[in-house]
Amino acid sequence: MIRIFPAVDVRAGHAVRLYQGDYNQETVYDNRPLDAAIRFEKEGAEYLHAVDLDGARSGETDNFEYIREIIDQTRLQVEIGGGIRTEEAINKYLEAGAMRVILGTKALEDPGFVREMAKKYGERIVVGVDAKDGMVATRGWLDVSTVDAFEFLTIMRDAGVKSAVFTDISRDGAMQGTNIEAYRRLSKIENLSITASGGICTLDEILTLDKIGTGAAILGRALYTGDIKLRDVFSMLKEN
Repeated sequence: MIRIFPAVDVRAGHAVRLYQGDYNQETVYDNRPLDAAIRFEKEGAEYLHAVDLDGARSGETDNFEYIREIIDQTRLQVEIGGGIRTEEAINKYLEAGAMRVILGTKALEDPGFVREMAKKYGERIVVGVDAKDGMVATRGWLDVSTVDAFEFLTIMRDAGVKSAVFTDISRDGAMQGTNIEAYRRLSKIENLSITASGGICTLDEILTLDKIGTGAAILGRALYTGDIKLRDVFSMLKEN
């Protein structure tokens, strides 16, 4: 069954959502990221997808303390991404209790590093691929490369990565539905578990992702607006 990861994006110590990755189009939903995490846990969540938006741009662990607070004060299994570009940062989060860490910009710029980390840390290393018009974007979605996102994921699989988060930037935060066809294509990459991210706004989409073999789904704005309720998600998945 598909795993569900509510999302907490942290910027300047607050839980926020961006529209299509635009830092100038931000909505603050919780003054404390911990409050959002606790709410999701009470609604039945077992996992959490956390992103340090400041770190994604700076390459530092800017909001580390807020992430650690979530890990320490909930029972959620937390994956964390955003600015993780050194083994020191990887260790910092894993030693704090994170379930796994997501490498984005660093994966594109230094595939050899990913290979080394995947060999050393196994399934605790995840690659995050943010795509704009099918090309990989980096540094908090500010830069778009000429690297095909699908081809890049195959390269990462061959480097030893077992799981990847794929986000279609054009869908993220837009509440216009996710890119189902992209996930149909991605599901055909053998030995790579895909997490769907960006634009999921209906229960039917989650069910479709589950049926095509998507490993996990990240739910963001739809949870904060109330368009999707976690309890409804879990009830539907159990019934199907």
